[in-house]
Amino acid sequence: MSSRTTFRQSERAAQEKSSVKALRSIDPTLPDDAAPERVWYTSYGSNMHLDRLAAYIRGGRPSGAAKDYPGCRNPAMPAQSIPVELNGAMYFATVSPVWGGGRAFYDPRASGRVLARAHLVTAEQFADIAAQEMYREPGADLDLTRALTQGRDVLGDGRYETMVCAGQVDRMPVLTFTAPWGLDDVQWVPPSPAYVRFLASGLLSAGAWDMEAVASYVSACPGASGHWSQQGVADLLSDDS
Repeated sequence: MSSRTTFRQSERAAQEKSSVKALRSIDPTLPDDAAPERVWYTSYGSNMHLDRLAAYIRGGRPSGAAKDYPGCRNPAMPAQSIPVELNGAMYFATVSPVWGGGRAFYDPRASGRVLARAHLVTAEQFADIAAQEMYREPGADLDLTRALTQGRDVLGDGRYETMVCAGQVDRMPVLTFTAPWGLDDVQWVPPSPAYVRFLASGLLSAGAWDMEAVASYVSACPGASGHWSQQGVADLLSDDS
């Protein structure tokens, strides 16, 4: 049995243990409006944590990071943040110059489910957040037409330059971004403690999963599995409490 198969089996087992409450269902139908005023920016990584997300929106440097962010043109925090699940898989790969260690990526074509947090922001804010993730200066709007009508738009070959629309919630699109490659196309890299702390505490603060479920899920994701134990992730969460 391959190591990748073992990782996937352990991930599925961990996910089955998740204690899920009050999740909002995503309608997988692509939205009718190709130019919405507001979108659900859906994070599956460290931006699930509102303090981390605030650096992208208001500007600044989150605790544990090695970079300052300019922020969005509109510095208002999300009108809502809700827990959701995406079809696919989350894994850690490449090396983050901000955190050190692997960073989270989303493969919508893989089997499984991804615990995530959807933030209701303006389309302009989504463009500015995406620009900062792509190491670009914020300030230019994004054409969302292809992502919203086809479900996917590759803006470049960079690590977070592929937009994915997972459907809609309350008739507003659920949008995220990831790499153009898939789970099996890249070497997995363990994430750093600072990155895991923000990611896991962001999930926990969403209110839909308890500490055991979050620690089990994160520790089972490819890249973390075999390097981070469930107890190790739980210890980071306990340090934050």
